[in-house]
Amino acid sequence: MEWARLISSKRLGRHDSTSEFAEYRSEFQRDYDRLIFSAPFRRLQNKTQVFPLPGSIFVHNRLTHSLEVASVGRSLGNDAARILSQRHPEVNPQLFSQLGTIVSAACLAHDLGNPPFGHSGEKAIATFFSEGKGAPLQQKIMDELSPAMAEIIWQDIIHYDGNANAFRLLTHQYEGRREGGYMMTCSTLASIVKYPYSSLLCGGKSKFGFFQSEMPFFREIADHLGIICKEDDGLRIRYARYPLAYFVEAADDICYEIMDIEDAYKLHIITADQTRELLLNFFEPEQRTAIEHAYPNVSDPNERIIYMRSCVINAIEQECVRVFTDNEQQILRGEFEGSLIRHITPRMRDAFAHCAEFAAEHIYSSREVLDVELAGYKIINTLLELFTDAVVHPDQAYSKRLIERVSSQYQINAPTLHGRLIAVLDYITGMTDVYALDLYRKINGMSLPNI
Repeated sequence: MEWARLISSKRLGRHDSTSEFAEYRSEFQRDYDRLIFSAPFRRLQNKTQVFPLPGSIFVHNRLTHSLEVASVGRSLGNDAARILSQRHPEVNPQLFSQLGTIVSAACLAHDLGNPPFGHSGEKAIATFFSEGKGAPLQQKIMDELSPAMAEIIWQDIIHYDGNANAFRLLTHQYEGRREGGYMMTCSTLASIVKYPYSSLLCGGKSKFGFFQSEMPFFREIADHLGIICKEDDGLRIRYARYPLAYFVEAADDICYEIMDIEDAYKLHIITADQTRELLLNFFEPEQRTAIEHAYPNVSDPNERIIYMRSCVINAIEQECVRVFTDNEQQILRGEFEGSLIRHITPRMRDAFAHCAEFAAEHIYSSREVLDVELAGYKIINTLLELFTDAVVHPDQAYSKRLIERVSSQYQINAPTLHGRLIAVLDYITGMTDVYALDLYRKINGMSLPNI
C-alpha cells in the first residue's frame, strides 16, 4: 500500500474530491465537524460505557469516551506523521499533516453504532437471534432468499457487532448513489474498520467490519485507497487492515482500559493504593520514583491519580507510535499481526494485561456493572421480541400500532422480511439507554404520558 494513495479526501458517493465551498477546513476536518454536530454522536452522552450513567459521581459515557479516544488518536496520528514525513520526502507533506485529523475523526465515529447498555446490548441482540425467541426467523429468511444470501444475512444478525453498525450508519444513506447523510471521506471510513472482513469470516468471534448490505461500499473504498485484498469470492471478502485503523484501535484500547480503572476508583470499587499500583506498574523503578515525587506539594489522592493516569496514557501513546513506525513496511504490506499494544515493551504490555485481568475480576464483575447488563438484556430482548413479531405479522392490529411508533427514517415497511428486521435493529441500536428504558416501560403499560 502507498501513502500517496491511502490518504485521500475523496468522499464516498462523489466523483470529485474537493469541497464545493471555499473554506480553509480540510476535508478531514469537515468529517470531524460533521460528526461532532450529528444527532447520533450527541446521543452517545446517554449511552453506557461500562458503569451506570451518573448519579452524584460523573463517570464515562460513550460520548466522553469517544472524545477522549479522539484526543489520543490525534496525538498518535500527529506524532507518527512527523516521523513519516521525514522518512518519505517524496510524499506531499500536506498529506501526512492530515493523519491526526483523520484518526481523530474516525475515533469520534468508532462507537456510533453501539446499541444501548454497552457491550451487553450487542450480546443481547446476537443471542436473541442465535438462541432466543428470534431463532425461528432464520427459516423465514431462508424462504425468501437464496441459501447463500440467507446465510450471510443470518451471520450478520447472530454476530451483530457495533463496529459494523457504525460503518453502516455512516454509509447507508449513500445507498442508491444518493448524495446526503454523512458523505464521509474514504480515508476516515476505512480508519474505523478494525476488522476488514465480512461476518462469514469472523470465526464465531462476533467481530467483523461490515454487514453484507455495506460490503460493496467497503470494496469501493478499498479499491480507491489501494488497500490490499486478501480474499474475495463475491460473498466472503477479507482485506488487509487500513494502516490508520491501528491508531484508532490503540486509542480506544488505551482509553477504555486506563479510564475504566480511574472510574472504578472514583466509584470506590477499588482503593487508591490499588489504583496507584496498577498505574505505576507501567514504569521502570526509576520512572516510578520520578512520577511519585514530581509534585510533592500535591497531596490530594485524586489529583495524584489523575497525574499518574496522564503519564501512563502518554507513555503508551509514544510506544504505539514507535511500534507503528518501526513496523511501517509490514503494515503497508498487510503482514503486521495483532494490535500495536501487543508489540509495546514487555513491561508495559504486562502492565496493560494486568489491568485487563484486574478489571475483569474486580470491575466488570461488580454489582453495579452486572445490574446494568441484566437490565439491558431484559429491555433489549423485550423490545426485539415485540418489534420483530410486529414486522413478521404487520397486518395485525397491535403490530400496526408498534410500526407506527417507528420513525420514518427507518425502512420498517421494507418489502422483504430481512429488510424489516434490519430496520428494527437500526431503530433499537439508535436508542439511548434512557429512551430504550422509557419505551420499554410505556409499551409494557408500566408508565403513561403525563401520569
